[in-house]
Amino acid sequence: MTEPGPRRELAGKIAGDVVLSDDPGATIRKWRTDFDVSQTALADQLDVSASVVSDYESGRRQSPGINIVRRLIEALLDIDEARGGEHLRQYARVLSAGFEGDIVRDLREYPTAVGLDRFYRTIDATEVVAGTHDTVAGHTVIDSIEAITRLSSEEFYRLYGQSTNRALVFTGVTRGESPLVALRVVTPTPNAVVLHGLEREDLWEHAPALARADGFSLAVCDGDLDGMLDTLAEFP
Repeated sequence: MTEPGPRRELAGKIAGDVVLSDDPGATIRKWRTDFDVSQTALADQLDVSASVVSDYESGRRQSPGINIVRRLIEALLDIDEARGGEHLRQYARVLSAGFEGDIVRDLREYPTAVGLDRFYRTIDATEVVAGTHDTVAGHTVIDSIEAITRLSSEEFYRLYGQSTNRALVFTGVTRGESPLVALRVVTPTPNAVVLHGLEREDLWEHAPALARADGFSLAVCDGDLDGMLDTLAEFP
């Protein structure tokens, strides 16, 4: 079972998001889908009908009180723990690295280094520039805008986790200019950088030159983000 500290932290974060939201129902739905829990599964855990959950999420029922919110959150966390606690463990890893979950979507260390080509195949990424290393021993998936606007250079370096022998995956990218410029102030650089959300022809024209100058592999991918995160949850 997940340690109670991260569970309480995550429960508090979810509760805060719901209570402070202009649309609590939509926020509940967002967290439910993030946990990959169906309305039916959540309703079964709560011992209510699926229509009750649907009514809260759609706003057909008045905004849920704190007791209902607490029950919903506990049900989501209980379901996750019954399934092995992957979402709780992911949050614990991010929390231990000192980041908010809306900045770092996943942070993982591998038991042994794996080939970079295998990592790219797993997430359906296309390498644009080859780097000086061909393995990674971990990955960090980062919300590009949140990381760039909220992290200092010292905090940015902590995205590397235990080692720079990893892939930094930036999500929500349109051209790749901002994350690659941000990496210029961080030394050393990671083994690989993946820009998620664009195709090769949309890449910033200077991106390959910056990758070559700093010696890291640069790749792009444009698949579904949730699907990629689910795939990485089972990797390597």
